[in-house]
Amino acid sequence: MPYFTIFASRNDIRDIGGLIHEVFGDGFTVSGGGPNETEFSAQPKGWFKTNTITIRVASEDTNPDYFDNNIPGMMGFYDSIPFEDEDLKRRVLLQISVINTMLAIETEKEYGQEYLEHFVKLTGKVDGIGFMPNGTLLDRDGRVIVYPNGSSDAADFSPRACTRKIRGEDCSTPEGAERKQKNLAYLSEKQIPYLEHLPELPPLSELKVRSREEIARRAVALLIVIQYACDVAQEEDLAESKAFVTGLLDKFGVADALTDDERDLLEQAKPTRQAAINLTWQYEAYWALLWALGTVDSLDFPDHTCYCGFAIQAVSSCDSFGEFLERTSLRRPEDILDEADKIYRLHWACVNDRIQGREPAGGLIESVVMERRRGLFWMIGHRDEAWDDISMDT
Repeated sequence: MPYFTIFASRNDIRDIGGLIHEVFGDGFTVSGGGPNETEFSAQPKGWFKTNTITIRVASEDTNPDYFDNNIPGMMGFYDSIPFEDEDLKRRVLLQISVINTMLAIETEKEYGQEYLEHFVKLTGKVDGIGFMPNGTLLDRDGRVIVYPNGSSDAADFSPRACTRKIRGEDCSTPEGAERKQKNLAYLSEKQIPYLEHLPELPPLSELKVRSREEIARRAVALLIVIQYACDVAQEEDLAESKAFVTGLLDKFGVADALTDDERDLLEQAKPTRQAAINLTWQYEAYWALLWALGTVDSLDFPDHTCYCGFAIQAVSSCDSFGEFLERTSLRRPEDILDEADKIYRLHWACVNDRIQGREPAGGLIESVVMERRRGLFWMIGHRDEAWDDISMDT
């Protein structure tokens, strides 16, 4: 079926139904648009007009996997186009980086200029950009931002971002630029592809790095609940395992440091094996916490999993949380932020290779990269996100 897609950066999608009815109100019968509806149909009026339009609306809130999996590929595609204007390229990539809304438009048959005019009008109403099947991008007025060959009819295009997507990382600072270039040099040395226009992380002054004790409590609680997850995954005696880990949580006094997802796993009568496996991968996030606490000497290149025996012994050799805390020494916040920026760029490489159907460059293990990112981003307080909610956008 013929397609046209609108991408936008919006605080919410609640008004989009009304905009669809407004654009197609004359000449079409529009259905859909009730509370929480995200699919609409526009049927042209007239006996001999049968080319029905279907519009599906999605956002980062309703379809997070779509944006996590497709926006990196979209950035990679436009980064590979030989733009005639490099500054326009920068603006296009910046626009793509803040996209959080999509309107996927489908027609039963090929559509002509009349339909395209309606699509462009809707693009303007949602303040978005239009994407055509051949890769051509249109601005809100229907002018071509860029053709696949790199030429343009709208060189004055300006990206638009909603307040939800205006983040510190979209701004450049001397500190952030220096950190970014250092890590790009690291990736280049490792022969890992990177996206030059991937934004900087916020400067340290805009972050709230967590305290040594907070990181230590998260580390101990996480390690303990991972042991239960391992038993679930291996179909061990859960009653005995639950009693054991509950006792450890009490012994170290860290039960209140569990996340909602971890607490749910412990409380479920029959936790799913997949949920348990997902949690066991957080050994890698725990490893990042141990590194920040000075227990692990360095964060190796993430092409292998961590040493679980050492990870367990770091806590099991202690009789109390206080003893574990005394053995730690928090690294400089600057060093933690450096590693967070590095893993952010490595994650883009993993996602891009997956989308392109390639083996990960350098033998990177995406699950290891993602969980390290969880730990590092949580420690720097990125967007003040909770442990279970660390976003994995690239």
